[in-house]
Amino acid sequence: MSPASLFAAILVYFALLLAVAWRTSRNATNDSFFIGNKNSHWLLVAFGMVGTTLSGVTFISVPGAVGRDGFGYLQIMLGYVLGYLTVVAVLLPLYYRLQLTSIYHYLDVRLGRRSYQSGAAFFILSRTLGASARLYLVVNILQATLLERLGVPFWATALVILLMILLYTYEGGVKTIVWTDTLQTAGMLTGLVACTVFLLGALDLDVAGALARMDAQGLSRVLTLDVDSPAYFWKQVVAGMFITIAMTGMDQEMMQKNISVRTLAGAQKNMLLLTLILTGVLALFLFLGGLLSLYAPLAGVAARGDQLFPAVVMGHMPALLQLVFFIALVSALFPSADGAITALTASFCIDMLGIARRADLTEAQRVRLRRRVHLGFCALFLALVLVFKWIASASMIGVILKLAGYTYGPLLGLFAFGILTQRKVNDRWVPLVALAGPALCWGIELWQGALFGAYRIGLELLLVNGVLVMGGLFLISRRSGQEARYPLQCCQK
Repeated sequence: MSPASLFAAILVYFALLLAVAWRTSRNATNDSFFIGNKNSHWLLVAFGMVGTTLSGVTFISVPGAVGRDGFGYLQIMLGYVLGYLTVVAVLLPLYYRLQLTSIYHYLDVRLGRRSYQSGAAFFILSRTLGASARLYLVVNILQATLLERLGVPFWATALVILLMILLYTYEGGVKTIVWTDTLQTAGMLTGLVACTVFLLGALDLDVAGALARMDAQGLSRVLTLDVDSPAYFWKQVVAGMFITIAMTGMDQEMMQKNISVRTLAGAQKNMLLLTLILTGVLALFLFLGGLLSLYAPLAGVAARGDQLFPAVVMGHMPALLQLVFFIALVSALFPSADGAITALTASFCIDMLGIARRADLTEAQRVRLRRRVHLGFCALFLALVLVFKWIASASMIGVILKLAGYTYGPLLGLFAFGILTQRKVNDRWVPLVALAGPALCWGIELWQGALFGAYRIGLELLLVNGVLVMGGLFLISRRSGQEARYPLQCCQK
């Protein structure tokens, strides 16, 4: 299919998103933007969150990594399941009990204002870097496979895509993206299934035969039992669990959709259904990656990693599947960016600017302030996408997980200290402790050869970071009276 035809199809798809946004954002307020008026249906939230959780990185990088790592990602997936169950059992009841709009307000109630602002600041840093890295990956693929042939420069592609996202999130926020993410998840999964079916046919294999061929070529290997390896089984499981707890349960973007559901039971059903769907979808992505690795040498495709899937589609699939692929790719792109920009706007307005507490602002002034912040984050995302283009890596999923280890660790330490201990911190020192954790992790990783010999730190960096921050908080804390002994109960008052 010609680049012009593919581009026209993407514009039609975007027009559909705008129609949904117009329908859902009528009479929207700041409450609609931040938490969807707490009226979102749990089933829609669960399905839409699949697209948000997976993003373009999963769509491109997970299949591309199978040739190198086999099905080793299943180790992390097991940890994900344990992490989601922890969020359902521990964090969601806490957030609903406190009736939070920003989940970081818990840190204010439990530890203090500096702790609250530190948690929000690390979320803003984490989500800004992670979401812009995800956005870069998909923009770069759209550029390389489509828009470059139309003579469009990379910066213009990034700018237009961010303007598209801005247009349909500007008014409705969470109220809109609950619906648009549902549409986009459907588009992404359609592309996944269609490409899998095509490759099975092209290889003349059924599912059992494909798995047998993958096993014969070493593509279906799962377990890594070398304790020194970054991919060691238990390291991956534990890291996957805490990645989910931090990047879902302590992430405003993910939780703002959950707490937009009216009841706790609905939010918990949403998370359990998300866990079930996500496990099946990630397994299918790995299967697709195995098929791509089988097909590539037969078709003479030399591309590897993030470039493998697009190369097979553009060079060896029919026009209709190319169209389905691009719609799926755009569907994977938008949920990871629209929700991030909306959540960052909400967190900055509520946590940093105190928009809800300021009696000197009218509702109209609050709306204007929120719109300016939203525009500012769109501009920041554009700048970061251009930076990632300059320092591009072969596999963005590795970059994103590395960033998460450094930036979500302080959140993990702050929440764990608040929930698991009965101590009161010296709040003014908390920002320094939160910064010290990542700094120490950087030093440990830099000198790990001298410290640990052959052992190499992998995804467990997040947990190490969280433990260091929690230990630092313990050093600047003391026991107090009843308030410290019963932190959750005191938060309810």
